[in-house]
Formats: sequence, structure tokens, C-alpha cells
Amino acid sequence: MRLSRSVKKCVYGRAGNARLLPLLLLATDAALLSGCGTGGNKKAAPAPAVVSVVRVHPQQVTLTEQYVGRLSAYREANVLARVAGVLLKRRYTEGAEVQAGQPLFEIDPAPYQAALDAALATLAQARANAANAAVTAQRDRVLIRDHLVSESQLDNDQAAERSTAALVKQAAANVETARINLAYTDVTSPIAGIAGEQQVTEGALVGQGTPTLLTTVDQINPIYVNFNEPAAQQEQLTAQMQAGRIKLAGAQAPVQLTLPDGTPYGRPGALDFRAASVDPTTGTIALRGVIPNPEGHLLPGMFVNVRLTVGTAVQVFLVPQAAIQRDATGDAYVLTVNGSDTVEKKPVATEGTSGADWIVWRGLANGDRVIVSGIQSARPGGKAAVQVEHSTPTVRR
Repeated sequence: MRLSRSVKKCVYGRAGNARLLPLLLLATDAALLSGCGTGGNKKAAPAPAVVSVVRVHPQQVTLTEQYVGRLSAYREANVLARVAGVLLKRRYTEGAEVQAGQPLFEIDPAPYQAALDAALATLAQARANAANAAVTAQRDRVLIRDHLVSESQLDNDQAAERSTAALVKQAAANVETARINLAYTDVTSPIAGIAGEQQVTEGALVGQGTPTLLTTVDQINPIYVNFNEPAAQQEQLTAQMQAGRIKLAGAQAPVQLTLPDGTPYGRPGALDFRAASVDPTTGTIALRGVIPNPEGHLLPGMFVNVRLTVGTAVQVFLVPQAAIQRDATGDAYVLTVNGSDTVEKKPVATEGTSGADWIVWRGLANGDRVIVSGIQSARPGGKAAVQVEHSTPTVRR
């Protein structure tokens, strides 16, 4: 095997001894030449990182917060025995829907009917006495002109006329009181709703001294949901509103429920009440929403998840959660691909989430290409090859 002069020079230079030449002849000429060139120690440029990006645009995003709430009746009325007596019967089905004014219980009316009859008789007597007194006084007023009666007699008869007229009014009031008490023996529902369990059985003496609770009626359509908001969260929202970053939803903010089994409740409600003070023991503000409940699926006492729309963020960016990274200090940043396909690191400020995306309100510009996959191989300052590109919508409400 003959070697070229350049190869021999290279071999001798490397071996330092001509006696090693036969051993080196086992290598091919091409293999020797590969180690003798001047460019053999150069490293090849790294391949561009293959990434997928999303092109972001500023938009409006609805901001929501999650809470745990408890349902309560829209109205709850106690049905009381307002007069004393023996409970004769129950006139409703427990757990059934009742209407306002519907009779629920009957208290023995006999004593109150007798009292009404006596009051009516007293009224009749008072009216008769008043009529006689009026006739006598009128006769005296005629006779006094001819001095046939004394002035003192006239004064006495006119006083009797006035007092008997007052007794008629008093007797009429007693009749009305007796009639009201008799009406109270029919215990009716004060509101429409679901009647509860009977608290007193038939035959019991009720209404002695204090009103006796017979049952309750709950109105559950609509129904209330009560929950608490951290005061610090409200302070943050107010600060962001003053900075112009969000628009608060206001007093009638939408409220959406999720049932305990994870099923969304199909009828949205609205915020109905927000306390004006903070509970010092919990550091929270009491809130209440009102929810339509025509089918009666929601019941008082149930725990539900509450999603409250607190406002709308303006001129923000939605970035997939996989794109948000954290440095050693906990600050958030993203990797982007610029117009020359170079990877850039951009610090960002986030403000909660919207679905599966982070809401970014600072650090990005319209049209930025944010890396969402292939982040592990991407390095700031290195090249990137965009394999897939998505784009966020221009506006989201």
C-alpha cells in the first residue's frame, strides 16, 4: 500500500518513529486524512429547537372567582298558633307545596264563636241604649225652648247620648276582636312555599301564654346562595379597577352554581347582596346570590360551588399554562420566538386564570409567538424551528 507524501508526513509527524509505520498502515488513507486536517477540532452548530408556539393578541377576558356556598330559603315563615285552644286537625300534606292563605291547621273554634255571639249581643244592646238616649236628648232640646225641662235635665240627657254612642263603638270593637280571634282558629300559610313537618299533634293545647310553632313554610323559588369573599381579594380587585386593568361587574354580577356531584346547574343567577363590613373573625365579606329554582332541585342547606363573575380584564393576553415558567425567585416568564427565529425570554405578570390559560397583563406585545411545547430544548438566544403555530382570538368575552 502506497501512501501519498502528505499522508506520510502526517503519519511520521504523529508517530514520531518510522518503525511504527507498518502498524499505522492498517488505517485507510481516508481515515488518516480525517484526523490530519486543520478543521477536525471544530464543533458543528446546534440544530434549531423544534417548538410549537401560540401567537397572542390583546383581548377582553371575563374574570371569575370560585367559592363554596350554602343554599338557604328565599323566605322562611313560621306558622304559629295565635290563639289558645285545642288543635283539632292538620289540613295539609307535610312536604307539599302550599299557597299563601291556605288553611293548614284548625284550632277548636267553639269558645271563640261563643265569644263572638256575646260580643254581637252586647253591641245590639249598646245600639238600643244609644238610640233611646238620642231620642230623649232630642226631645229635651225641643222642650227647653218652652222651658218645659230644666237645663240640668238637658245636660244629663245629652251626656247620656254621648256616652251610649261611645259604648256602641266599644262594643263594635269587641265584636271585631272576637271575629279576628275566631278567624285565627283557622291557621293559614303566610306565604307560598313548601310546608314542613308538623310540630304539634292533634289534641294538644296550643297558644297558651306564647304563640306555639306548628310548622314552617319555605319559599325556595328563587333560592339564596350564601358565600364569603376574602377582604384582601376585594382590595386587589379595587386596586386593579383604579389602575384601569379591569372593569368590575357591579351589583348584579352573574352567579353560576355547580352541584355537589360536579354537574353545572343550568340556570344562572345574580349577586343580590354584598355586606358593607368585614367579619373580623374570618376576614371575609358576606355575599349572597339569588338563583332561579322553578323545578325545586335546589334545597336549603345544600353546599354548592359558586362561580362569581367579578369583572372583565381589558387588554390582556391568554397564555396556556404550559408556557408559563418560574425562575429561582418565583417570578414568571415565557419564551418567545422573534422575527429572526431566535428564542427570547420575557418576564410577565399574571393575574389568575381563565379556563386552562393564564391571564397575562404585562410583559407581552400584540403578535408575540409564545412557545408552548419544546420548551426544554429551547434556550434564550438560540434558534428555534416553529413546527406548529396557533393563534389566540382577538377578543374573548
